[in-house]
Amino acid sequence: MLIGVPKETWPGELRAAIVPQNVKKLVTAGFSVTIESDAGLASGFLDYDYTEAGAQVTSDRAGMLGSADVVLRVRKPELDEVALLKSGSVHISFLDPFNEQPLIDALAAANVTAISMEMIPRSTRAQKMDALSSQANLAGYVTVVQAAYHSPKIFPMMMTPAGTIAPSRVFVIGAGVAGLQAIATAKRLGARVEAFDTRPVVAEQVQSLGAKFVQIDLGDTGQTDQGYAKELTPEQIELQKAGQKKVISQSDVVITTAQVFGRPAPRIVSRDMVEAMQPGSVVVDMAVESGGNVEGSELNQIVDINGVRVIGQGNLPSQVARNASDMYSNNLFNLVSEFWDAEEKTLTLDPEDEIVVSCVITRGGAIVNETIKNL
Repeated sequence: MLIGVPKETWPGELRAAIVPQNVKKLVTAGFSVTIESDAGLASGFLDYDYTEAGAQVTSDRAGMLGSADVVLRVRKPELDEVALLKSGSVHISFLDPFNEQPLIDALAAANVTAISMEMIPRSTRAQKMDALSSQANLAGYVTVVQAAYHSPKIFPMMMTPAGTIAPSRVFVIGAGVAGLQAIATAKRLGARVEAFDTRPVVAEQVQSLGAKFVQIDLGDTGQTDQGYAKELTPEQIELQKAGQKKVISQSDVVITTAQVFGRPAPRIVSRDMVEAMQPGSVVVDMAVESGGNVEGSELNQIVDINGVRVIGQGNLPSQVARNASDMYSNNLFNLVSEFWDAEEKTLTLDPEDEIVVSCVITRGGAIVNETIKNL
């Protein structure tokens, strides 16, 4: 079975879907691997590294896509590339299936089995394949590095002959995978950290990292069976804004990570809250790609609001492309290995398997994922 790995063409995407270490594992398992030339260059891997691991390197992108039984990539394919895919092949990548209906329809029409990495369930068995979590972990780290770089204040307390420097105050909104990593990174840098999440159940995790959990009574909130925060009502969002307004005004850095899976990000930081911060303060809106948590944030821009820098950098994992590629590649390898039948030399995607039910979007010429089918 032939695995094809095209070079990413999404603007600013530096990650590679597969790294040489996992190419070697795939070849050992019985796969043939062909990778497009320079597919790993932006994340630090040369074509030579892939050939040494057992892959074939090609510059014929269309030919590779047309012959591959399995296509592995980071980003969704361009619509005009779907026609190049081999009928009956398996395509695995982030697909954004809630917002890409024409692409999903095209994949179904092309008789491609499309697996969406966003839809991997949050279960114990699927944890090693959970690319959303692996990439969010790195994104949380990057938000703090960006904030520290742009802040005119240092993060740690420092006692010097010239006086004592107080630690920076960092407020993290959202304590999911990304938020918890942001908390941990800010604490490592010596900041005083506070955090809030709509799920009170995560308070203990926040406190275990040395941060203070900000209590705001929103009424009944909870989380989904996948561990995601439930979407708040408009009334609850207003309660959240009121509760965090004072904390934001006293913070040197605010990092927002609040996202609702499959829906636009909630707008939880208003412009007047940003304006109430001291000049020189920094806000990092991690949710800017899905609409943004912060009023006034712009994708891939740093906006100045009354002397406050609002950072809206998209594709945060790509800022640490080497590690992000390693982790994403491991997720893909674990997914493929889970369903690889070495004797039959095929992927056995049992339609009754809980992971398959969740992440397979199209199959046999139709949309088979019930959630996406019923949008």
